[in-house]
Amino acid sequence: MALNINRPEPTLFEKSRPGRRGVRPPVYDVPRADLPQEFLRQDLPLPELAERDVVSHYVRLSRKNYGVDLGFYPLGSCTMKYNPKVNEVAARMRGFVDIHPLQPVETVQGALELMVRLQEMLAEISGFQSVTLQPSAGAHGELTGVLVIRKYLQDIGEGQRDIILIPDSAHGTNPATTSMAGLKAVEIQSDEDGNADLRSLQAVLDKYPGRIAGLMITNPNTLGLFEAHIQEICQMIHDAGGLVYGDGANLNAIMGILRPADVGIDIMHFNLHKTFSTPHGGGGPGAGPVGCVEKLAPYLPGPIPQRQEDGSLDWAMPAKSIGRIRSFWGNFGVLVRAYTYIRMHGAEGLREVSENAVLNANYLMHHVKRTYPVPYGHRTCMHEFVAQGKLPDAPDVHALDIAKRLIDLDNAHPPTIYFPLIVPEALMIEPTETESKETLDQFVADLEQIAQEARTDPELLHEAPHNAPVRRLDEVQAARRPILSYIMELQQQG
Repeated sequence: MALNINRPEPTLFEKSRPGRRGVRPPVYDVPRADLPQEFLRQDLPLPELAERDVVSHYVRLSRKNYGVDLGFYPLGSCTMKYNPKVNEVAARMRGFVDIHPLQPVETVQGALELMVRLQEMLAEISGFQSVTLQPSAGAHGELTGVLVIRKYLQDIGEGQRDIILIPDSAHGTNPATTSMAGLKAVEIQSDEDGNADLRSLQAVLDKYPGRIAGLMITNPNTLGLFEAHIQEICQMIHDAGGLVYGDGANLNAIMGILRPADVGIDIMHFNLHKTFSTPHGGGGPGAGPVGCVEKLAPYLPGPIPQRQEDGSLDWAMPAKSIGRIRSFWGNFGVLVRAYTYIRMHGAEGLREVSENAVLNANYLMHHVKRTYPVPYGHRTCMHEFVAQGKLPDAPDVHALDIAKRLIDLDNAHPPTIYFPLIVPEALMIEPTETESKETLDQFVADLEQIAQEARTDPELLHEAPHNAPVRRLDEVQAARRPILSYIMELQQQG
C-alpha cells in the first residue's frame, strides 16, 4: 500500500484540548513577581497538548526536512559539511552550559581561557594581529569590519572616503553591509578567467580619487576560483589610501595553506559555523569573529577577553573601539564547538581539510562538465565550482527544474542555484571534504540521469518534485508575500 505523504495533517492547534499539559515548571527558587498587565496579551490562544503530541509533531516535521546528517548537501558558498558529534559533547559539558554571562569574571576563567585560546588560534590561521569573537554570523562580521574601517579612516582624517569596491561575483551581503555602514558600493567587473578585473579596478580608482574607503573581496571567490592577482589588487587599494576587507566565507579552501593577512588583507571575518563545522542553517546559531592587522586592532568591538599580567583573564575594551555589536560575549556554544574542531584536527589536519575539499571539488567538476557547461572549467577550482543548468539539446529546462528533480532522487540536497549572478542558470556546487568518492559518483550519476530526462521528457522536470511532502511552490509569491506565522481562525461554538 502506497503511503500518501501529501495528505494534510492536523496542526498542533487542531489537536489542542483544554487541560492538557506537556510540562510542569519547577518550584520557584526566587520570590514570585507578577508581570504588569500591560505586558500580557489576552488574545494569544496557545495550544494545550500533552508532551507526546508535541514530540511527535516535531519529529514528524524533521523527517520531512533534508539535513546535513542525512546525506550530501552540496550547497555552494555555504560549506555544509558533516558536523562531528564530539563538538556537541564538548559544547554540552556542564562547565560550559551551566554558566551565566553575568557571573563574576573570576568564576568563569575556564570559559575565558577557551575564548582567548580560540582568538589565538584564529590569529595564527589567518595571520592577523588581533581577533574579536563577538559578531554573531558572517554578515554581522562584515558589518563589524566595515564599521572598523570607517572609524579608522575618520580617526586619521580621511572621513571623506565613502566608497567600497565590490567584485560582481561577491556575496549579496557585501553591498548590503556597505549600505548599512553608510557607505556607497561600486561594482568591479570580473575578467574572462573569473578574477576581479584589474582594468575595471584601475578605472574605478581613477574615477574616484580620494574617495576609496576600501575593497570587499572573497578569496577564493564565489566562482570557486583563487584570485590570481590578489596581492596586486590589495596593493592597488592600499596605494589609493583604502583598506581591504576579506570575506572569509570560503576559508575552507585555504586554511593551513595561505594566511589572508600575508597577501594584503587588512580585516576579515571567519564563519565558525561553516569552516569549523558547527551547526549551520535554519537561521543560526552562527559566529562570525573578525581578525585584523595591528593598526585596526584598537577599533575592534569589545569587550574582548585578555590575559592579565598575573595570568588571570578579564574583559578589556580596545582603546578606540566601535563599541559593542551584540549583547554579552558572542554565541558561546558555537565558540566551544569551533575550538573543539580546531583542537581535534591540529595544524596538519586543518591543511588536510582544505586539500581534500579542493580535491573533491575538482573531481566533481571534471565529471560534471562532461554533461553540463562549466564557464570557468579551464581553471583548477578551489572548494566549489559553478556549472550551468543549461543544456543545448534541452532549451526549455532550467536550473530550477534540475534542482527540483534532484529532490525526487533523494540522494542529495540541491545545490545553490542562480548564484553568482554573473553565471546564467548557475548551479553552484560545493562537495566539502567530508564526502566520499562513492557519494560524489552518485551525484554525478544523478545529474547525468536528469540531463537525459531533460532531453526525453522535459515535463517530468517541469513538474518536479513528485515525491516531496510539498510540491513546487510559487517562488515569486513566496518571496514577495511570505507567510511568517500560523493564522488560526477561531470559530464560535454553539
